[in-house]
Amino acid sequence: MAENVQNRKHSTWELFKRFVPYFSKYKTTLYLDLFFASLTTLCELALPLILRKIATVGMEDAALLTKELIWQMAGIYFVLRIIDVLGNYYMSSVGHIMGAKIETDMRRDAFSHLQNLSDSFYNNTKVGQIMARITSDLFDVTEFAHHCPEEFFIGALKLVISFAILAKIDLVLTMAIFIFIPIMLVSVTKFNRLMRSAFKSQRNHIGDLNAGIEDALLGMRVVRSFANEEIEKEKFERDNQKFLGIKKQAYKYLAGFHSMTRIFDGIMYLMVILLGGFFILNGRINAADLLAYIMYVTTLLATVRRIVEFMEQFQRGMTGIERFIEIMDTDVDIKDEPDAVELKHVDGKITFDNVSFEYPDDHNKVLSKLSFVVEPGENIALVGPSGGGKTTLCNLIPRFYDVTEGNISIDDSNIKNFTLNSLRSKIGMVQQDVYLFSGSVFENIEYGRPGASKAEVEYAAKLAGAYDFIMNLHDGFDTYVGERGVKLSGGQKQRISIARVFLKNPPILILDEATSALDNQSERIIQQSLVELSKGRTTLTIAHRLSTIRGAHKILVLTEEGIKEQGSHSELMALKGMYYDLYTQGNQEEDTLPEDIDAKKKPK
Repeated sequence: MAENVQNRKHSTWELFKRFVPYFSKYKTTLYLDLFFASLTTLCELALPLILRKIATVGMEDAALLTKELIWQMAGIYFVLRIIDVLGNYYMSSVGHIMGAKIETDMRRDAFSHLQNLSDSFYNNTKVGQIMARITSDLFDVTEFAHHCPEEFFIGALKLVISFAILAKIDLVLTMAIFIFIPIMLVSVTKFNRLMRSAFKSQRNHIGDLNAGIEDALLGMRVVRSFANEEIEKEKFERDNQKFLGIKKQAYKYLAGFHSMTRIFDGIMYLMVILLGGFFILNGRINAADLLAYIMYVTTLLATVRRIVEFMEQFQRGMTGIERFIEIMDTDVDIKDEPDAVELKHVDGKITFDNVSFEYPDDHNKVLSKLSFVVEPGENIALVGPSGGGKTTLCNLIPRFYDVTEGNISIDDSNIKNFTLNSLRSKIGMVQQDVYLFSGSVFENIEYGRPGASKAEVEYAAKLAGAYDFIMNLHDGFDTYVGERGVKLSGGQKQRISIARVFLKNPPILILDEATSALDNQSERIIQQSLVELSKGRTTLTIAHRLSTIRGAHKILVLTEEGIKEQGSHSELMALKGMYYDLYTQGNQEEDTLPEDIDAKKKPK
């Protein structure tokens, strides 16, 4: 994630403005929630008035305190409680569901935005951090979305109504109590800021902690192979203790926040005891008024305390919203141009015109002034030492990255003229690092063309030389491959990924070390299938084993200095240059296999 986006400070008002539009779909639910909130508030505020009525009548004339009056007051209160129960049920169920729906909408938007971010973003952002931002960071949004408008609305309603009723009983006493409320709110502001900062640090570190755990668990075989379990435990313990330290600090701020509110809570009760007692002594108010007064003050203070306690949830929610916004504010580097059109028919001509590329994050220059043309249906092989930019060159065609200078064209039209989806749908890739999704073999092959029939998936598997081994698995095509295909061998995973491209059947193929993970027998099977698949299609092949690309129409020898040599296999061998050296060296390595060496050691 770009550092300037991640470290940018957002004001509370700015976060509110970005969050409020998510309520638009649920306005009716929100208004009903606030309506029921007002009903429950009125029901709660009615009790002191009912008790005051009974106490006043009893004190003024006991004869007037009849059974009918008591039953009448009890009946009113009973009806109010039914309304209160129904209102609270709506708020607790439908209101919370509204919050959950908003959380779901935000997570959907975050995931959708993540799909559009470039490879540069993922190269520089830990997966654990991304996971935390779209999962745990948004958990508190459900409570926030529901309780934020509700708590502040109820609080404001109670403050206004309580002030009006209490002021009618005695304005001086009311003013003496209410004057402390703004002072209290100002006093806890500092703790609010500290809490929000601590919660954000906590969220950031839990993302790092998740990333570390994910790294250790996914690399468990490497950890065990080097017997480094203790090292991983020490690394985890350091991160775990750091997280504990951050939480300790957050709880200290929280404790200070609550202590400050309790101090003012006590001061306001003290004012009621002192002034209320003296006012009764002077005959300014009667005992019934003081009873109602104490109940309203208790309700008022309970409301203030509830709002204050909600501030913890408020800050957690705001932190989650802030981290969500940081994702949404990350620029989409590669996107459709405003006038982009669908790429429909493809002949397959690919043109690199003076193309230069450097990675946007570290400005590491990989390609410089590169120009060549691939004619429709040609099979072009890219060979050369590591670091020459072969994979990067291929990643520029489907616009995983955009060129720094120059242009890439398909059928003489700049690839930026086409929508990303239509461009990538016409390109099939078998990458060096095979990725299988957690699911069945069938689901992983079908991913090449969602909705394909079972017969089509099986045919693609046969073309890729994968059918036989799949049928030998315990559940055949329904076999669970494990996370990242961990239950399969490297060669099996590679053949499934090749079957996926067979099923997609694209007009342009990019084979990035497509057979690198296969044994010699499997390679021969796949190589013949790839030859058949390449017929009539434009194919770019990155090869480690040069014996596999002898039939290519043209071979480009790519180095850090650009295209060093180009031509057919026979032409380059006759040239006896860099390709000749790479080819002869590769053949010597293939001829000297471990079993041959062992055989030589055995006595005749």
